[in-house]
Amino acid sequence: MQALLSVSDKTGILEFARELHQLGVRLLSTGGTAKLLADAGLPVTEVAEHTGFPEMLDGRVKTLHPKVHGGLLARADLPEHVAAMQAHGITRIDILAVNLYPFEATVAKPGCTLEDAIENIDIGGPAMVRSAAKNWKDVVVLTDASQYAGVLAELKTGGLSGISRKTRFALSVAAYNRIANYDAAISNYLSSVQLGDDGQPAAPAEYAGQANSNFVKLQDLRYGENPHQTAAFYRDLYPAPGSLVTAKQLQGKELSYNNIADADAAWECVKTFDTPACVIVKHANPCGVAVGKDALEAYGKAFKTDPTSAFGGILAFNRTVDGAVAQAITVANKHFVEVLMAPAYTPEALEIFKSKVNVRVLAIPLDGVKRDSKNAWERGLNSHDVKRVGSGLLIQTADNHELQRDDLKVVTKLAPTPQQIDDLLFAWKVAKFVKSNAIVFCSGGMTMGVGAGQMSRLDSARIASIKAEHAGLSLKGTAVASDAFFPFRDGLDVVAEAGATCVIQPGGSMRDQEVIAAADERGIAMVFSGVRHFRH
Repeated sequence: MQALLSVSDKTGILEFARELHQLGVRLLSTGGTAKLLADAGLPVTEVAEHTGFPEMLDGRVKTLHPKVHGGLLARADLPEHVAAMQAHGITRIDILAVNLYPFEATVAKPGCTLEDAIENIDIGGPAMVRSAAKNWKDVVVLTDASQYAGVLAELKTGGLSGISRKTRFALSVAAYNRIANYDAAISNYLSSVQLGDDGQPAAPAEYAGQANSNFVKLQDLRYGENPHQTAAFYRDLYPAPGSLVTAKQLQGKELSYNNIADADAAWECVKTFDTPACVIVKHANPCGVAVGKDALEAYGKAFKTDPTSAFGGILAFNRTVDGAVAQAITVANKHFVEVLMAPAYTPEALEIFKSKVNVRVLAIPLDGVKRDSKNAWERGLNSHDVKRVGSGLLIQTADNHELQRDDLKVVTKLAPTPQQIDDLLFAWKVAKFVKSNAIVFCSGGMTMGVGAGQMSRLDSARIASIKAEHAGLSLKGTAVASDAFFPFRDGLDVVAEAGATCVIQPGGSMRDQEVIAAADERGIAMVFSGVRHFRH
């Protein structure tokens, strides 16, 4: 048996090589990998010695040789291949372990130059991987250190023939996936590079000339949005910490397409709060959001907003769920929940939820999320949003804008009080996650009425008022957020008549002065945010 080991990332390679040597495998290697193995006392043959051709062009040419690719591509079941190998002194390479130059890590570094990027485009590595993966029945190809242990286990059990066809094929598919992702990263980067007339790189394009997606399938789903549609769930190749795709399901039925879509809406909303918060989502819209001194208080307030819509909804917490919260959900309110999400659960809470065997309980740790980072990924946020349209994509930067107190512009004669500002900022944060046109009434850190997804902002305002009335909640003294400007004063009149005393909206309408005058007339404080939160 013969193995060729040539890795950029040396993680686990020395241990893997030792095990191969003990199993009688002859070791071939290149450059730094060969030096590492030799320094550890392992017998290793340099590829240049094996091919009889020196490494050249600063290492750019070392494995692009018939003795390497012939050893990888020759089929053992074809006599003519075997004869050709014998005629040209080519020996079979049974195992290939290769990982590639760190292109993705290189271009992610601040200040990376085009020259740096180009030098980190691997040529020989992908070529060898493709050869080995094509000949998967005869060659075991490894492209990640996590694969070493499994291959060694099968080798120890039955030698080279003990590595099953299933394992070989899975490794081949993984190899092609790695090459595809690697090439996509190169394409994405180079497609964003713009050269000036002098041939020097200018500022990179915000959107590359070609968009290559890299997603890994997590699971097939029973069906899509409707039973006649098929569906599957994929994650980013490198998922952000604290995102839904990192969830661990602790109990309950399999997640459906709609469960996942609604769960994402709830989770993305709840994790924006610093204080204990609870979000209840129904059909992609928050129907109850609240903060409190703990998860129990936040849940109680969120549930009060709209108990009717909360039935069969998605429930998300940004704090550990304990027995008291579990008791409130399952016993006190007899709240039917489709999906429950939290960073963690106490043993008592999990024991209580066991009585609700169909409830999907998900744990999504937030430990890796860096709230103070400027990097969206580190904050557990998408950097871009994508929407499919007929034979195309719409790509935009994600709506990660976080409004601060200093951003508010008071436009009415009456200025909001500090407490009203707190309520306005809370309402604004919720409105960002409500389908447009969105109107959100809030008070004391909880939603009091939500109007979502209407063709008219006026109708959204009316619906929010009606929902509050049905829930037995008074809107007197509430704060209202509108995700976009009021095009006419009629929407403001509706929220004022419902009891609102302060309003936050983006501003920017040609009738802003008319709406401001209406607020002054009704004794309402109003602030402009300067940004809007359309959510379609």
